[in-house]
Amino acid sequence: MEIIILNESKAPDPLDNVEKRCAATPSSAQRLVKKGANLLLEAGAGLHSGYSDKEYEDVGVTVIDDVNEALSTADMVVSVNKPSDAQLALMKKGAVVVGHLDPFFQQPLIESIAERGLTAISVEMIPRSSRAQKMDALSSQASLAGYVMVMQAANKLPSILPMMMTPSGTIKPAKVFIIGAGVAGLQAIATAKRLGANVLAYDTRAVVAEQVESLGGKFLKIDIGETGQTKDGYAKELTDEQKAKQQEAQRDAIADSDIVITTAQLFGRKPPVLISKDTLALMKPGSVVVDMAATSGGNVEGSVAGETVEISGVTVIGNGNWSQFVARAATDMYANNIYNLVDEFFDDETKSFGLNLEDDILAGCVITHDGKIINEMLNNAYKGA
Repeated sequence: MEIIILNESKAPDPLDNVEKRCAATPSSAQRLVKKGANLLLEAGAGLHSGYSDKEYEDVGVTVIDDVNEALSTADMVVSVNKPSDAQLALMKKGAVVVGHLDPFFQQPLIESIAERGLTAISVEMIPRSSRAQKMDALSSQASLAGYVMVMQAANKLPSILPMMMTPSGTIKPAKVFIIGAGVAGLQAIATAKRLGANVLAYDTRAVVAEQVESLGGKFLKIDIGETGQTKDGYAKELTDEQKAKQQEAQRDAIADSDIVITTAQLFGRKPPVLISKDTLALMKPGSVVVDMAATSGGNVEGSVAGETVEISGVTVIGNGNWSQFVARAATDMYANNIYNLVDEFFDDETKSFGLNLEDDILAGCVITHDGKIINEMLNNAYKGA
C-alpha cells in the first residue's frame, strides 16, 4: 500500500494562511512503515511543525520533491485539509483521499472527487463514538483551539488573569465568559481556570453543566425552552425566539466580562450570531472577545475572518486556524488520529486498507465511493433537505 503525505504549506489558503501542520510525524510514519505500508512524503511537509525530512527518511519514509509524479500510483493520499484539483486529477480511480474536506461547504469539490472515482474520507465526519475517539481529528484540533484562544485573549488583555495581592494593592482576577461547552469550550474553561481567572460558561445543552463545574467554572442557567443535542453530541440549532432569549440573558454576563470566547458552531451549518455590536459596546474598553467561528461566518457581529479588529474599544479576535498556533502539538495529535484510522482498517495479510462500508466508522466518514456520493446526510444537505 502506497501512501503519500502532502506538503500543504506550498499553497496558502484564501486568507493567505500557510498550513503549518502535517498529516504524519516521524513516529506515526515509522509505525505505518512497520506495518508494511510504503510511505512517500512530499519534501518539507513537516518543517513548519518542527520535523525535518531527514527524520522521516531515518524511519523508512521516501522523501520526494515532485509529488505529481507519484500521485498516479498512490493508493492513499493523506492531508490535513484537501488536495488541490490538479492533484486530484492525477490520482488513479479507486484511490483513497483523507483529510478535512469541509464537505458541507465544498459541494463542487466533493462532486468532482466522486466523478473521478476516488474514495473520500472526510475526517470531520468520523462518528463521535467510543471506538472512534482515537481517530477523531475534529475533537483533537478543537481541544487545542480552546487552549490557543484563551492564550491569545490573555495576550491582548491589558490586565492579568489571576488575582495578585501586592503591597501596593490587590488586582482582582479577570472574568472570562465562554459560550459553548463543547470540546473547544471545555478546554478553554480549563485553561482560563488554570491561569487564575473567574470562569463562567453557557451552553444550550444543560447536560454539560456538570462538566463545566468539574473544571472549576460556573454554569450560567438560561431558560430558553427545549434544547438538546444530536446523536453525535452536537448542539441542536435554536429557533429565532430561543436565540433572542439567549442573547438577552447573556448580555449582562458579556458586559461584566473581561474576556468572552464564543465557540458555537453547528455541524454542517453556518454558525449563529451570538453577540451584536450593541452588546460589544456594553463591555469595558480593553476587553477582548475571541470568535472561534469567524472564518466560517462568525458568532460575533463585526468580527473579521483571519484578523483582529477593534469594535467600540473591544478587541475582537477572529484569526481562525487556531491549532496552527501550536503546530507541533497539532501535528502530533492529527498524525496519531490518521495512524489510528489507517491501523483500524489495515489488512496485515494484503498490506492494504480494508474498505468495509458496513463498519459504523467508515459508514459515517466515507463520503464518496465508486463514482457516487454515498453519505446520506451530505446528499440531503446538497438537495436542500
